[in-house]
Amino acid sequence: MKTKMKPKNMKCPYCGKTAVLRKASYVYKDRALEEYLYVCSGYPECDSYVGVHAGTFKPKGSLANGDLRHKRIETHKLFDAIWKNGIFTRADAYRWIQDIFCLNDSQAHIGQFSEYRCDCLMNECRKVLTNHHVKVA
Repeated sequence: MKTKMKPKNMKCPYCGKTAVLRKASYVYKDRALEEYLYVCSGYPECDSYVGVHAGTFKPKGSLANGDLRHKRIETHKLFDAIWKNGIFTRADAYRWIQDIFCLNDSQAHIGQFSEYRCDCLMNECRKVLTNHHVKVA
């Protein structure tokens, strides 16, 4: 198991309140799959949170409301189809994101993306999948 780091200081991009590290069951109740989440201290009025990487306190991205979390999940499904279908390796797929959006390594993560950037990446993923004759939902 990875060594846990000191919790991050994060602010909610929606209401400006501080995010707090909570057990995932705080949000998901008995359906919790993740260990911890960073949750806006205004939760549940402000529905902003993000998961952490397993065994760490490192956030998987920025805090997101329900709409953005859903958009990121849908984006990841399309993106993952590219490397899962052997079009690129996983590492090359992430380099592809860097190239098309002129991002550095630390920026090229869907967990950091806005709804707009998710829409752009989904469009690019659909093009690649269609060109390789992979059925796109």
